Amino acid sequence: MIFVEPIIFESGIFLLVYFLVFFILATLIRNNSIVDIAWGLGFVLVTLFAYLRGQHFSLVGTLSLVLVALWGLRLSSHILRRNWKKPEDFRYAKWREEWGRWLLIRGFFQIFMLQGALMLLIVFPLLLIQAQDGAKLGALTLVGLVIWLVGYYFEVLGDKQLRDFKSNPDNKGKIIQSGLWRYTRHPNYFGEATMWWGIFLIALGATGNLVTILSPVVITYLLLFVSGVPLLEEKYKDREDFQAYARVTSKFFPLPPKKEEI
Repeated sequence: MIFVEPIIFESGIFLLVYFLVFFILATLIRNNSIVDIAWGLGFVLVTLFAYLRGQHFSLVGTLSLVLVALWGLRLSSHILRRNWKKPEDFRYAKWREEWGRWLLIRGFFQIFMLQGALMLLIVFPLLLIQAQDGAKLGALTLVGLVIWLVGYYFEVLGDKQLRDFKSNPDNKGKIIQSGLWRYTRHPNYFGEATMWWGIFLIALGATGNLVTILSPVVITYLLLFVSGVPLLEEKYKDREDFQAYARVTSKFFPLPPKKEEI
């Protein structure tokens, strides 16, 4: 059975140790938001671990490793640059205040171990690819790669446009409404979800297993309803300019803006 593949179990142990290290570091520096840096990097390291552990070195396995490395290393470096020498992110700071004396226990399980478990579930298709002996390229590989590239484009360009917008002093206190942000309020989140749907198709072609669809379903659900869009939009819910922007701009999937003046 795929759920008892040795590589899955071993990768789970790898992630347990990985997030334990980050938990200790976060406790020492009193900043749990470093787990966001661990997120992208963790996918790269656990996929590399499975790639080397499986020793199949197939073209599909190598391709999937390259794709997750392009995504994960860029994401972690982007978050590191954005948060460097800044206080703990408002989400984690709020939990620190709310959890009080239970901070260590709840932080360990609800932040670090939970992210480790979610990562294992999301990275599952990539681990399954590395466990395949003789996984081959096919039509689904090409389709998945094209979809992944579309997602990567949205995430990278969306982040760049936001970074450039914030770097302009004239935009202080304003909400970006140009570029990709004119068509979706969250081009980076849309891009991330799209990339994982691309990886799912690559994995489906390599393994033939539909269970791998759990990965993009989970990441899309998290981004749309749990840790992505809701938390960010909660921060701006009382701003009139954001509400006006939200009325004409698609929440997630890129669409032409509605015909209403902001």
